[in-house]
Amino acid sequence: MSFKLFGDDVIEFQRLLKSAGLLKKKIDGTWGPDTDQAATAFENFYEAIKASEGAFDSRSEGCIISLNPKAQTLARQCLTAIRGGGIDARIISGTRSYQEQDRLFRQGRFGNPGPVVTNARGGQSNHNFGIAWDIGIFDANGKYLGNSPLYAKAGQVVMSTGIANLEWGGNWTTFKDQPHYQFTTALSISQVRARFEAGQPII
Repeated sequence: MSFKLFGDDVIEFQRLLKSAGLLKKKIDGTWGPDTDQAATAFENFYEAIKASEGAFDSRSEGCIISLNPKAQTLARQCLTAIRGGGIDARIISGTRSYQEQDRLFRQGRFGNPGPVVTNARGGQSNHNFGIAWDIGIFDANGKYLGNSPLYAKAGQVVMSTGIANLEWGGNWTTFKDQPHYQFTTALSISQVRARFEAGQPII
């Protein structure tokens, strides 16, 4: 099941597994017994965290399972707090491959349709390292609200709970990103990338 998270990108999944301390072999892009064992351990962590912190809708779960296990716990606590504040939120984006990030970066640029939604290329976003997620907010009829003051309210609700190690994009000064949340690190994005690609812990 976990292998399908990144399609045929074995290296991306191995980096996630190794940075989470689950893969013992080197990152080599080959799916073998060691990777399979680490994937099973990863899924077991996911199920245990879900049982402990609470389960959500299928879309949220599909994003949560793509995160580092420590970030999975934080994402569930974040979503629980938002929903506890009376806001119908779901997690609509989790870990992205570098290729997916580059595709998103091209949106609204170079003649491509759609609004600009990120300034980060592949390898320049915490979404690429299993430690960031975005929420979507929905109205009473289940319609997705792309722009709403509820995103600011959701961020305020979450941050007022004092959840440790949680960072909200709505507090950023250069590029406010109210739907965005992440597990904070004391590292620069280039340091995070270097450690992730080497399979070293980042959180």
